[in-house]
Amino acid sequence: MRSGTAVGVALLSLLAVPVPAASAEPRPAPAAVAPPKPDLTGLRSVLRSATEQGAPGAMARLDDQDTVHRLTLGVADRRTKRALDAGDRFRIGSVTKVFSAVVLLQLVDEGKLSLDAPVNRYLPGLLPDSKITVRHVLSHRSGLHDYTEDMFADTVSGFEAVRAKVFTYRQLIDRSLRHARTTAPGGDYSYSNTNFVVAGMLIEKLTGHAVGTEYQKRIVEPLKLRDTFYVHPDTAIPGVHTRGYLTPDAPATTLVDATRQTVSWAQSAGALVSSTRDVNTFLSALLRGRLTSAEALTQMRRWVPAGTRQAYGLGLRRRDLSCGVSVYGHTGAVQGYYTYAFTSKDGRRSLTALANTSNSARVHNTMLRTLESAFCGTATGTARGTATGARRGVVLPHERAEDLASAAARS
Repeated sequence: MRSGTAVGVALLSLLAVPVPAASAEPRPAPAAVAPPKPDLTGLRSVLRSATEQGAPGAMARLDDQDTVHRLTLGVADRRTKRALDAGDRFRIGSVTKVFSAVVLLQLVDEGKLSLDAPVNRYLPGLLPDSKITVRHVLSHRSGLHDYTEDMFADTVSGFEAVRAKVFTYRQLIDRSLRHARTTAPGGDYSYSNTNFVVAGMLIEKLTGHAVGTEYQKRIVEPLKLRDTFYVHPDTAIPGVHTRGYLTPDAPATTLVDATRQTVSWAQSAGALVSSTRDVNTFLSALLRGRLTSAEALTQMRRWVPAGTRQAYGLGLRRRDLSCGVSVYGHTGAVQGYYTYAFTSKDGRRSLTALANTSNSARVHNTMLRTLESAFCGTATGTARGTATGARRGVVLPHERAEDLASAAARS
């Protein structure tokens, strides 16, 4: 690993939260607040609620400086009844976007890419507007339509139509370009998987290698991640893993085992496989400055508003919790899996949580409470109010825009 420079997860959006153009300028994060002691009892209660609401299993790993907490409930496989294990691998959905952004920021460090250059400088003729910059793409301010909205207008049939397909990046971009753009370049934040398909194309054009090769060389090997794989277009998750179950739109219908799929519809926007250990290691290393230069990390944390108590940087989301603590990472969903992966500003406390289902607003809202338990402890009443609402099945409107495959999982 080079000193001071870069080392040499759909998903994805249930509803894009529009942000007024006037508020889209980058702004600093709130002053850092030290996280209180985690509430492990509360964390386990959240996982239990998720299983009661239909998730076959739920788990969380909390790395708190030198202490590791592992919590699991339920099953990894509904057929065999094998218990979910904290070491199981799973699909991390849009958490992949953070990996893609890191690779591009490393290329910035290497002088091969400029954040404020037009995408078309590197990929001539790809986009219809040469005002769309790399920064716009990484911050979801390009205005490029999210192609998954059409692809997954119907949750199960849409998934079954693509689960074995292999797409090229260009085919996915073309699906987006059939639609009008959602905003002018640099305007409103509007979450779109199309942006990180463009990111994958940039990685491959500038390095001459597949994105999986670059993830491996630049992140997986330096951090010694043992459970992180980009298997596209293969359909199997290697090694011991939890199966993922997609909830159909119709009530009281059978869960669909969505484990085997190419995830070609997401690729660099959401096709990575990993584990709670590896994701915590990755996010901690990122926030501690081990993966990019200090300047690149500063650019990654130039925030624009992205919904209630949320902001977005370059492939990185900030959530401002009820106790005043801000955490940094990404949520993700790919059919059958909800992932919640965040770390503290200093990278010393990291949480990755999983429910092995998707397309359930109740489970999604419940699992978001893992952040309050892990980083706010028992110090806040707001978390309690959110918990009550989730138990009653109340869908909180500001929580519907969390990096989930648009209608893909309604998740």
